[in-house]
Amino acid sequence: MLRVHELHKNYGDLEVLKGISLELKPGETLSLIGPSGSGKSTCLRCINYLEKPTSGEIWLGDELIGQVKDGKRLRLMSDREMAPQRREIAMVFQLFYLWPHLNVRDNVALGPIKAQGMPRKQAYELADAMLEKVHLRHKAEAYPEQLSGGQQQRVAIARALAQQPKVILFDEPTSALDPELVGEVLAVIRELAEEGRSMIMVTHEVRFARDVADRVIFMDGGRIVEQGPSAQVIDNPRHERTRSFLGRMAVESA
Repeated sequence: MLRVHELHKNYGDLEVLKGISLELKPGETLSLIGPSGSGKSTCLRCINYLEKPTSGEIWLGDELIGQVKDGKRLRLMSDREMAPQRREIAMVFQLFYLWPHLNVRDNVALGPIKAQGMPRKQAYELADAMLEKVHLRHKAEAYPEQLSGGQQQRVAIARALAQQPKVILFDEPTSALDPELVGEVLAVIRELAEEGRSMIMVTHEVRFARDVADRVIFMDGGRIVEQGPSAQVIDNPRHERTRSFLGRMAVESA
């Protein structure tokens, strides 16, 4: 479904990603874990070219993302050229980024209307279906300020689903929420995983990653340190750096 090959990202002299390679199979949930500053979020943002990689390749199926042949050379696509590809890779951010002047239904329908030219009636029907999926159909007429943080994040997930993407990226979707609201968002993500959605999730919720993800990748210092089936990496990590990180996380969550 998705393949990342030798991904590098530099900010000036600072090398944040140092040759990341990973694969996502159709219907698989992949979780990226690791300490802050390890490059997890940067990796996600490079996958859909919110950040332009310094080098490396990203493939969605047999299509190269973000680059196009120009004669014998590859060049970066313009934002206009990339728009169709970005619709295939939806992203849910830490913050919700809902339009405060639009109600919930309009927030979800706006993308299909503006980006895909979908008729308004059809877009509203799609929005209502996606809101039903995140258990917020009854809030379609509400405005973001009338919702809890967990509800706003679920609207953001519905908005991503309305793109009808092939892959959904979650960048620490619960980190901005109060602890009592985290569960409702994780429950929706769990349901999507059980549906067989293809997803990559950056999270500090290690127990959730173990239970929901098919595979876990542990990153540190811009590199992949360890990866494998979620239970293997979380319960029986092979690398000392992974053991150290998970041990600290267990103490903090106790």
